[in-house]
Amino acid sequence: MNFDIKTEQLGNDTALISLAGEVDLYTAPEFKQQLLEVIGQGSKTVVVDLTDTTFIDSTTLGVLVGGVKRLRPDGGQLVLVCNDRNITKIFEITGLDRVFTIYPTRDEAIAGTGDGGAA
Repeated sequence: MNFDIKTEQLGNDTALISLAGEVDLYTAPEFKQQLLEVIGQGSKTVVVDLTDTTFIDSTTLGVLVGGVKRLRPDGGQLVLVCNDRNITKIFEITGLDRVFTIYPTRDEAIAGTGDGGAA
């Protein structure tokens, strides 16, 4: 199965989760575990990098929405990095492009969260 996940602390309260390959029913639980872990460790901003992701399904969308629900009550945010038109189209079709701020590059996402960014 083609899947990889890397987590990195970018600052005191910002974490980066990079996903590669297919994030689906079988791999999303590992993503969810990492996401809950970084939130549990105090991250208020989570950047999820989908640059190397080739596929996402509804399970992945559920994990992302769950992350937003955990972060927002404390003023936190979850932002996405994605430049794959096929994946950004999924967010548009489901209306989740209005829930998540989607940046084309990791640098833009990190810069966007530094000034409070929108999510």
